[in-house]
Amino acid sequence: MNKKAAKQLTHLANQKFQEVREFKVGDLAVYPAHGVGRINSIETRMVNGETHDFYMMKIIENEMLIMIPTWNVEQVGLRDIIDEEEVPKVYDVMKKRENIAAEPQTWNRRYREYMDKIKTGSLYDVAEVFRDLSLLKVNKDLSFGERKLYDTAQTLLVMELSTARNIDEKTILSEMELLFATKTPESADISDK
Repeated sequence: MNKKAAKQLTHLANQKFQEVREFKVGDLAVYPAHGVGRINSIETRMVNGETHDFYMMKIIENEMLIMIPTWNVEQVGLRDIIDEEEVPKVYDVMKKRENIAAEPQTWNRRYREYMDKIKTGSLYDVAEVFRDLSLLKVNKDLSFGERKLYDTAQTLLVMELSTARNIDEKTILSEMELLFATKTPESADISDK
């Protein structure tokens, strides 16, 4: 049996035993490192001589169109938007300060670690990256790569949190900025909003 045939058999066997999350046209979902998007259609396409179904997802932030094999949702990390009840937990990650690495790292090592976290698709990992880079930029200028990661993490957080809470992005951005501002008595606990 050739490698291609063995791969197909393995794929078919895995499909039978694996519950695959199914999305419908119009559903909002999160694609790792790209953010919130909408499933615009489900299309059948011929790829390498084989017919497959694909979710055609348009990322809301930049209108990028992504083709995701319907049978490969778990592997690529396509997931539902977090529930509104999870939002305070994401804010708690951003508030946490004691687990920040104390030893200095080179910017490229930090960049790789942060990029790996963003690629997981976990909003909690993205919140850690944003928190760490927010705290780092208080003491030093971020490198170009770190600044891009900071912006990416911020965008991913703002989009998903605003979607989960069904409020505007400016409100979320203001709340996130408050988390890293000097604490004053006026600073409300935004995680309970």
